[in-house]
Amino acid sequence: MVTKDPFIRTRLQEHLCVKELVSLHYFEFSKDYIFEGEKHDFWEFLYVDKGELEVFADTEGYRLKQGDILFHKPNEFHSVWANKKIAPNAIVISFVCRSAAMSFFKDKLFHLSERQQNHLAQLLKFGFAAFLPPFDDPRNHTLKRRKAVASGTEQLIKLHLELLLIELLHSGDPNHIEQRISGAAKTRSEVDLVRRMCLFMEQHLYDHIQLEHIYKTFNLSKSHALKIFKDRTGQPLMKYYRNLKIEQAKQMIREQLYNFTEIAERLQYSSVHNFSRQFKSVTDMSPSEYARTVMAKL
Repeated sequence: MVTKDPFIRTRLQEHLCVKELVSLHYFEFSKDYIFEGEKHDFWEFLYVDKGELEVFADTEGYRLKQGDILFHKPNEFHSVWANKKIAPNAIVISFVCRSAAMSFFKDKLFHLSERQQNHLAQLLKFGFAAFLPPFDDPRNHTLKRRKAVASGTEQLIKLHLELLLIELLHSGDPNHIEQRISGAAKTRSEVDLVRRMCLFMEQHLYDHIQLEHIYKTFNLSKSHALKIFKDRTGQPLMKYYRNLKIEQAKQMIREQLYNFTEIAERLQYSSVHNFSRQFKSVTDMSPSEYARTVMAKL
């Protein structure tokens, strides 16, 4: 006769589970610090431990004060800079969590309570105990394990991170996010981003770069790159690049060092015919007509 087991096992549900830690940083920035930006396919948060920071995230700018924490969702472009007045300290932690509950943190900014700050402090404490420095290099995300670490140290990192996330989830709506949205931060970041895109195109006049090269270089989506550039310059991005090439061609024609075929080759046009066609579409003159007007002025 089989005796029924009187003990029923209940599997505990995990509403929110962090699977992997990608990076753990503690930064002491200068008052002039600028991080140009990145995007990646995992979650990240930035916490201001001291001072203030300005952040650009996809389409919004934020002004973060001490105690604020901002979440960046996967594949969101984000950049950060100091305000040139205060040298801030910041904690940046990135991690993999595919739990459906993480959707709550999209575009969310919170001000941490003392209890939540304690979870973050414990997370950092065990992170420093588990892994080797540097923790202040924004380009180095590799976590190297220390030797002879106390048992369960990495699990304590996971637990405190999950506790922080769950407590924020239970706290409901973030604390007055509208007060931290900054149009000035958004404008400054977009202007700087477009300036760097223009510089990139100027540096590649003698190459054949395509739209994909540009938006991937700056960790942007195609639509985001096109919109920001058009909004800030009034011109389509690739039209701007083509115009830069034609301006360079005009200079080369005036310098009289190369014939039209050589200019087309140096500027990476597929043929002299294609070069002439684009030249005329921009200037309303063929290269020959432009050269004659230059000689006439002489």
